[in-house]
Amino acid sequence: MHIRPERADDTDAITAVTRAAFQDHPHSDQTEHLIIAALRATDALALSLLAEVDGQVVGHIAFSPVTISDGSTGWYGLGPISVLPGKQKLGIGTRLIETGLDLLRADQAQGCVVAGDAAYYQRFGFRHSDTLAYPELPAEYFLALPLQTNSAHGIVRYHPAFSAPA
Repeated sequence: MHIRPERADDTDAITAVTRAAFQDHPHSDQTEHLIIAALRATDALALSLLAEVDGQVVGHIAFSPVTISDGSTGWYGLGPISVLPGKQKLGIGTRLIETGLDLLRADQAQGCVVAGDAAYYQRFGFRHSDTLAYPELPAEYFLALPLQTNSAHGIVRYHPAFSAPA
């Protein structure tokens, strides 16, 4: 498996992987590919990584800036993350997340947040936060990972692309 940054000619493959990954997901409104496209179109796709196996794109992860009501900067949101259904549970998502977080750390990012299953994301260091909130989601599905000693306090807002129309 090879993890690499997105290239200009990867958009169709990213769309296909994302649509396939979320096709039967019970909590998806099938707009994940539109979110990625909107992030890209507004230059808010801060980090976009692909996983390839034998030259085929089998996974993708996106990171985009989030805003925090206290004015903290350098925080990012993880997601969407997609792995082809036939390639799930093989460690591809894990490698995408670990590589993305390592790159954010190297770039001196302050932290990362994610909306998702705590049982999955806690193994990467994400935890429920007493200081950060995302009111659009039940608290048990919102986690944060400080990457530096700086801590942020307040309401987190994802980029407007996450409100992409269906």
